[in-house]
Amino acid sequence: MPFSSLGLLPSLLHAISESGYLEPTAIQAAAIPAILQGHDVVGSAQTGSGKTAAFSLPLLQLLNTPSVEKSRDRSTRALVLVPTRELAAQVGEALQLLAQHSSQPLRIMTLFGGVSINPQMMALRGGADIVVATPGRLLDLLDHNALSISAVSILVLDEADRLLDLGFADEIGRILALLPERRQNVFFSATFPPAVEALSKKILRNPKRIAIAPEPASQPDIVQRAIAVDPKRRTQLLVHLLKQNKWERVLAFVATKYAADYVTEKLHRSGIKAAAFHGEFSQGARTRILAEFKAGDLQVLVATDVAARGIDIPQLPVVLNYDLPRSAVDYTHRIGRTGRAGETGIAVSFISADTEAHFRLIEKRHDLRCAREEIAGFEPVETLSSETSSAIARTMNADTLSENAPDNPANGGIKGKRKSKKDKLREAAALNQKE
Repeated sequence: MPFSSLGLLPSLLHAISESGYLEPTAIQAAAIPAILQGHDVVGSAQTGSGKTAAFSLPLLQLLNTPSVEKSRDRSTRALVLVPTRELAAQVGEALQLLAQHSSQPLRIMTLFGGVSINPQMMALRGGADIVVATPGRLLDLLDHNALSISAVSILVLDEADRLLDLGFADEIGRILALLPERRQNVFFSATFPPAVEALSKKILRNPKRIAIAPEPASQPDIVQRAIAVDPKRRTQLLVHLLKQNKWERVLAFVATKYAADYVTEKLHRSGIKAAAFHGEFSQGARTRILAEFKAGDLQVLVATDVAARGIDIPQLPVVLNYDLPRSAVDYTHRIGRTGRAGETGIAVSFISADTEAHFRLIEKRHDLRCAREEIAGFEPVETLSSETSSAIARTMNADTLSENAPDNPANGGIKGKRKSKKDKLREAAALNQKE
């Protein structure tokens, strides 16, 4: 099926051709007509399936129609919300690229934190037809009266599962209250957990639901491995694997900012070029670190889940779960950073006695079973606590999987609950004693 069969404008078809797209992906073929027809849409498809173009193309077409002359302060007519700065930049670039031949020039603004708010406020003086933003920075700009979203006709939530979970609930609630009730809503994500699905039903109006199951031929070619190791020997094992397998680049996920800095320092001492990557860095620093990693100047990027979504690292060979994700859903997004665009990839998870139960939950949710490996010289000696043994038994007998991970400090605690300052200090002290 060619893009020309989807009813897109010639200017968009021209941009598509220049971008190298040959034919629409399954999510694009299903979503574009539905959005053009004005339906609310919930789109679910695997990471790397073309979801950005699936909403960008119809959004640009709907806004690129003859209209009355705009006032000097251009009203924001479309709002795209994303959870991370990197994804905001990626979506903004995609929209600019696809809009370059539009007969009605559209002003597209990309707004995120980590950089000074003043240049963004100045840029918004000319108004914006389309705003791509992270929730926090958007609210900052709204508080400064730098823009208004009262005329938005299309709302897009990209990575909707992340935006509708507890971490963004208050911010999204404030934004929704400022939007007009009559608008078109488009939600896209690779996963829609039940709790998020229930919340989305309160926002959407008779939505078209599009769920694209991965076809065997299109599933990412990712070899998933689970290696048993005691927590205190994880960094040593990582160094061993880097040298033994000659991995040129590894994206290693950890649970906290402190762990990212700590593991990075341990890798430096072992002669490994590594960098931490987390939300405490400015956007300029994050952009520079990513560029160095993509260029091969860094062998290991030690990141929190800020790197689990919206970051495209071409030909990334290995993703490693140094700490398991708190949510089984986040496991999909993490390992989806490798095996993209037809490449092969490896996803390795470090499993200890006290994280075994949590990994079994992840396996159950994804209908997965990874044989537990042991690496010579790094065989685990720690045994299961009685609490963990009970958790495994419950997992084996349970019919359904809870969305929340078990209360395990190595996994960052129960999803949706904040740790106290005392808990964080205890974890820091424990980690210092381990390695």
